[in-house]
Amino acid sequence: MKAVVINNYGNKDQLTMEEIDKPEITDDQVLVEVHATSINPIDWKLREGYLKEMIDFEFPIILGWDAAGIVKEKGKNVTKFNIGDRVFARPDLTRYGTYAEYAAIDEKLLAKIPENINFEEAAAVPLAGLTAWQCLVDFSEIKDGDKVLVHAGSGGVGSFAIQLAKHFGAYVATTASGENQDWVTELGVDRFINYKEEDFSEVLEEFDIVVDTIGGDVQSKSYQVLKEGGRLVSIVQPPDEEEAEKYRVKAGFHWLEPKGEQLAKIAELMKTGELTPVIGHHFEFSEDGLKEAHATSETHHAKGKIAISIKK
Repeated sequence: MKAVVINNYGNKDQLTMEEIDKPEITDDQVLVEVHATSINPIDWKLREGYLKEMIDFEFPIILGWDAAGIVKEKGKNVTKFNIGDRVFARPDLTRYGTYAEYAAIDEKLLAKIPENINFEEAAAVPLAGLTAWQCLVDFSEIKDGDKVLVHAGSGGVGSFAIQLAKHFGAYVATTASGENQDWVTELGVDRFINYKEEDFSEVLEEFDIVVDTIGGDVQSKSYQVLKEGGRLVSIVQPPDEEEAEKYRVKAGFHWLEPKGEQLAKIAELMKTGELTPVIGHHFEFSEDGLKEAHATSETHHAKGKIAISIKK
């Protein structure tokens, strides 16, 4: 099968197309013919070597941890999925990722793709959608009437967090650039803040939840908008414990744990139209396509998600 791999850490030129063996599945896995994948910041951060102390894989490494496709083989213990099913998943974090024509994926991580969703849309969801879900539901215990601030609402995680927060009945504010105001507002935002013109910490107060996708000074200033007992969850850096204690809020860093049953709940929201994947960029499955996709993600200004079409 064809796969885009890296054989060393470095810039996007490390991405090369190679012919490698199709993965073999275990009794608890299915073999997915991958029709689409998507790009996430973890892809290029791992490629650059920024994560090698945490994730020390042997080379060659196939990057990519979003998959949407069709089940081609199933292990003997697999009961919930059949050959021919349209499925999507955030596979386990191994060196055999989804920039490939096939992927072996654990049954417990899979969910079926709703009929009204295509492969590119489905591939845009697992990593970012599950991250947003777990930040809001598992960590923050969101409830109806909460006030939620989502930083960088025009990004992948941010765009899902806005829609999920609205689904749970929250009042939602978000920060983004003015050029993204119209489409981000269409996701259901109640208060849009152009970060180039307004300081969110000066115009918001008494919020219950902050989803931090930026870190640094933005994270520090976020405490000022939270009420006592509020929750700050970050996906970029662990919050300072002393700072959290000073403001009397619950603060933590969240690292995604892939779960098929949660992805199935998100799929139901996609089926009913309550959650829509926002794909701002499409690239083909090739060396050049992946290099362009990584470059786009590295700008930190991608609109929504970056999709890769592998099989048409």
